[in-house]
Amino acid sequence: MDRLVSFSQLLQRPLVGRGGEVVGRLSDVIIRLRGRDYPLVTGLVVRIGRREVFLPIEQVASFDGGSTRLTSEVVDLRPFERREGEVLLRADVLGHRVIDVVGVELVRAHDLELRERPDGWVVDRLDTRPHRPRWFWPTRTEPHWRDWKSFEPLIGHAQSARVRGPFGRLGRLKAADLADLLEDANRTESEEILETVHSDPELEADVFEELEPDSQTRLLAEKDDAEIAAVLARMRADDAADAINDLPQRRRQPVLDALPAGQRAKVLTLMGFNPSSAGGLMALDTVTASPTATVAQALELVRAARTLQPEAITSVYVVEQARATARLIGTATLVALLQSDPGARLEQVMATEPVRVLPDTDVEDVTLLMADYNLLTVPVVDEQDRILGVITVDDILETVLPEDWRRREPAPHPARRSDDSTAPDA
Repeated sequence: MDRLVSFSQLLQRPLVGRGGEVVGRLSDVIIRLRGRDYPLVTGLVVRIGRREVFLPIEQVASFDGGSTRLTSEVVDLRPFERREGEVLLRADVLGHRVIDVVGVELVRAHDLELRERPDGWVVDRLDTRPHRPRWFWPTRTEPHWRDWKSFEPLIGHAQSARVRGPFGRLGRLKAADLADLLEDANRTESEEILETVHSDPELEADVFEELEPDSQTRLLAEKDDAEIAAVLARMRADDAADAINDLPQRRRQPVLDALPAGQRAKVLTLMGFNPSSAGGLMALDTVTASPTATVAQALELVRAARTLQPEAITSVYVVEQARATARLIGTATLVALLQSDPGARLEQVMATEPVRVLPDTDVEDVTLLMADYNLLTVPVVDEQDRILGVITVDDILETVLPEDWRRREPAPHPARRSDDSTAPDA
């Protein structure tokens, strides 16, 4: 049977040599992260007098009883120095917040459990329930042990963080989940999360799109102009325009100048509209086709639009060339296209007289139109019916929800329910 020991019980235990004499006291436990496997205990930090020294795990005979027994009395008295890749349970994990990857939240590690396996001692489980003394709480607080693999530690030690690989367990999370974590994180925690996310530039842009404006501005302000531009270059143009508008005035032009020419042109176009109007809310990228194009050709256009916002291509917009002007005359939803004969022409399957709005239309009026006609998107056109962009339902929702909706008490995460079903009653 595997032997188990609580880390909090180990701390400050005396270290006893083979002859029974006290050598020192345990100050910390050193582990190495091993990707998907449980972290392996590689040694101890031992306090001998006023000095902290390293003790390899091979010199530990047992953790049983009220002391830690050693295989010999010989201890290397050179001062302990952390080596690359080493994580200290007391200094880096115990009492610190870790990412609950299952519940998508930051929780505090109140204790850790070590288990002896054939390959050595490992960190097996983590306790996220605060320990209350009996004088504070009438009934005993039972540990809430959960599998270590449900968490991602925030070590705060660059050399140790690199050992985990680019994402560790954060690779399971969506951009919106990572944005929620960043909004709850303190500066040190957010720096480490952002450093991890930065290794995937596309994901980094998606995360910044999901952040609430205050958090987005705060985190962008910690970057230089070129770094901000690198993030905004991969964001949707409408979100990038909003982000630049929220920057301090002195930083807007330098960031704009650092943007790629194509993205800069889109952003400047959107910044010319009132943010509370249809023009200020729209995305500029759309999929358009002529009325004589076939259904198969229209679907191929959608298939090739890999860089466009997926929510913006739920429809193909049918435009007719008239006097060098492409006038919007109809829409064909993806569902209609998939259900139609591939050889049919768009003019045969499109909806004519599509609902559309002008760029100066108030957002509330756009919302009512989308609700009345059950639309996922609505095109924005000029006075000549030339399509300028498209408004998506997710952008509308963000404008009509209360300003403090992000600060609400979140509903339980779906993946967490089964995980908590065995937890003792509070």
